[in-house]
Amino acid sequence: MQYAMLEVALSERVATVTLNRPDVRNAFNEAMIAELTDAFRQLDARDDVRAIVLAANGAAFCAGADLNWMKKMATFSDEENRADARRLADMLAVIYRSSKPVIARVSGDAYAGGVGLIAASDIVVAVDSARFCLSEARLGLIAATIAPYVVRALGERASRRYFTTAEQFDCATALRLGLVHEAATTETLDATVRKIAATLCANGPQAVRESKRLVQDIAGHALDEALIDDTAGRIARIRASAEGREGVASFLEKRAPSWRD
Repeated sequence: MQYAMLEVALSERVATVTLNRPDVRNAFNEAMIAELTDAFRQLDARDDVRAIVLAANGAAFCAGADLNWMKKMATFSDEENRADARRLADMLAVIYRSSKPVIARVSGDAYAGGVGLIAASDIVVAVDSARFCLSEARLGLIAATIAPYVVRALGERASRRYFTTAEQFDCATALRLGLVHEAATTETLDATVRKIAATLCANGPQAVRESKRLVQDIAGHALDEALIDDTAGRIARIRASAEGREGVASFLEKRAPSWRD
């Protein structure tokens, strides 16, 4: 998997996708959007990948959209603008819907669309010096394509504030609000990410995939009979699956399950 604006590596069943435009603080343009979409689709289809780490080279994690690209888009027709915006929205959806858990390794500041990348990920580990900002309103724009993911991560109240004020907030605030799951120092960031990735890889791959889908499907859903019946059906299918039977058998027989081979 060779790309102009990304680096992709695979080690011990963990794929790392690294944004590689450090000269522009890893701001994304149409080319990076296309590469990210392709990379995540390809990795999602690979059986030898159990987890994906989204990382970045340079001082910043991601500054959001490349302003030169945004300036060019402003001169396009409404139809062209919609098509371009839809490609960005599709990229975020591909990351969010990936059957593999995605860990965002946030090694520096994340602004605008960079916050969207983080919010679309499943687990976020950030260096404690990182700063975050939903800066769109400063430029007379709105955080529309990233909103479905950011509002889910921050909640409605915090989103109202930071979407409208475009204030910068620190890692401690991001941690308190739920955007970030764990803060680390620069020295411990990689070890923290590796530990979480190893934990994911030790679990049943089907169970991890179905657990991610379960949360996405039931979040915000009314607790009604249809939901109760759906969850009962899901556990029944997993119990009867080859992986479910192997997991229970390995526990009772005090041995490692086959997926750890």
